[in-house]
Amino acid sequence: MGPICHFFFLVLVFLEANPTYPACNPECICSDASFGRSLLCMDTSLTKILGNIPEDTKKLRIENSHLTELPYGSFPNNSALEFLWLNFNNITVIHPGALEHLRDLKELRLQGNMLCTVPWTAFQATPVLNILDLKHNRLDVLPKQALQYLINLTYLDLSFNELTVVSVDVFIQWPMYQRSQQHISGAEGISNVVLALHNNPWMCDCHLKGLVQFFKFIRPPVILMNSYLMCQSPLSKAGQFFYEVELTSCMKPKTSTPNSNITVQVGLNITLSCLVQASPLPNIIWTYPLKKLREFDVSTSPTGEDSIQSELVIPSAHLTDSGNYSCVATNSMGSSSIPISLRVQPRQAVPSSSSSLASLEEHSYIYMSITKQTVYGIGLEWYAVTDNPSETWFTLYFGIYEAIKKEMISIGPGINTYWVNDLLPATKYEACISLQSQPPRKDQCIVFVTGNDISELEKREKIIHIIVVVCALVLAVPVGTYVCTSEAHFGCWALNCCPQWRNGSRC
Repeated sequence: MGPICHFFFLVLVFLEANPTYPACNPECICSDASFGRSLLCMDTSLTKILGNIPEDTKKLRIENSHLTELPYGSFPNNSALEFLWLNFNNITVIHPGALEHLRDLKELRLQGNMLCTVPWTAFQATPVLNILDLKHNRLDVLPKQALQYLINLTYLDLSFNELTVVSVDVFIQWPMYQRSQQHISGAEGISNVVLALHNNPWMCDCHLKGLVQFFKFIRPPVILMNSYLMCQSPLSKAGQFFYEVELTSCMKPKTSTPNSNITVQVGLNITLSCLVQASPLPNIIWTYPLKKLREFDVSTSPTGEDSIQSELVIPSAHLTDSGNYSCVATNSMGSSSIPISLRVQPRQAVPSSSSSLASLEEHSYIYMSITKQTVYGIGLEWYAVTDNPSETWFTLYFGIYEAIKKEMISIGPGINTYWVNDLLPATKYEACISLQSQPPRKDQCIVFVTGNDISELEKREKIIHIIVVVCALVLAVPVGTYVCTSEAHFGCWALNCCPQWRNGSRC
């Protein structure tokens, strides 16, 4: 038998003895090192983990490829794997069972991927994992129980992520940290524990106080790779290092007001104010009976590191603005509110031959708005206040703007909605409400325009067709007060065409 035949005979014998040994992927490099077999796949077109990785592979590197996820059981035949490097791919999802069968895995590197979260329970399958590299990802949350499954981890890199707030309990419950504390008390055989947490957008408020204090006094064997951790927010703390920043404890909002009972005459401006102490600074809203119909300007300004003032401004107060207002402050610790009672008093009527009518007009208010739209209809809603709300009736006048005769609907006490159907396209309409005994004036009306007509197909596809052009989406129409009238331009939108009320308040 010649030398060449002898060589092929040996190869055939080897293949028969190792029938399951696969060939190396043409895009990868297979090699043998002192620690065992390795597989290197760099800058490849791979979109998923190879299915024919040799069973005795100790090290696997797939980098700068197109992996997007690690599904369940990604390594079913690779229990010998000790080093897994998957850096600089596009991995966004890791299944909780992705690391099954990797009980000998010592090192996992996932640098430069797109992970927003990690299934920390997955590390129950890797009890000897020693190194975990997650830098340059998008992690923004670290649960309190995140590290309790990493019982032998001594190197954790979470730098260059999106972490803003992390509870100190995350590291206190870390088994390696607890062992390091025992070492300080006399235990032996503990390795240094290295943490990398720099270049995260830390939000230095009360929620981070525990972690800041923890790292101020941390000592070996726990070591920070970069001890210059820096605050990025809030603005008052931006640029400060953990070792120099002082943070207060979190506190539920406490609200107060300089005046809880306010009386003012109709037509005057009034400002309601509340002071709030809280950490972190709270979100503040105001509630009051007519909030859906009357929107007021609200401003907030900090008065200290843990205090804020909020003001609600009522321009030209109406009788209907009387009632209970509440300043409600809410943060992550809870909420608190303070009530403020506002009473608006009518002015004394000037005696005249029409004093009874003047008095009636001054004490009667109607707030009207167009609240709903259908294909060919709208819903009108109003709120009426008079001296005798249980007895006063009103009249709704509705029709095409220039029509002499309009539909008249008698409105009883307490009734505040009315549906108008079968509106014509591209038509200008007018709606007026007045006391039943009085004809409507133009300053007691709102004007709107419907949109162009549409096809039957469009009608089936769209819920809303009517384009209502109102001078104010919510109109306050006190009897005897000038508001947006029919003199408004045909094409006006929103608040741009509103004339100012006679008493100075806004549309």
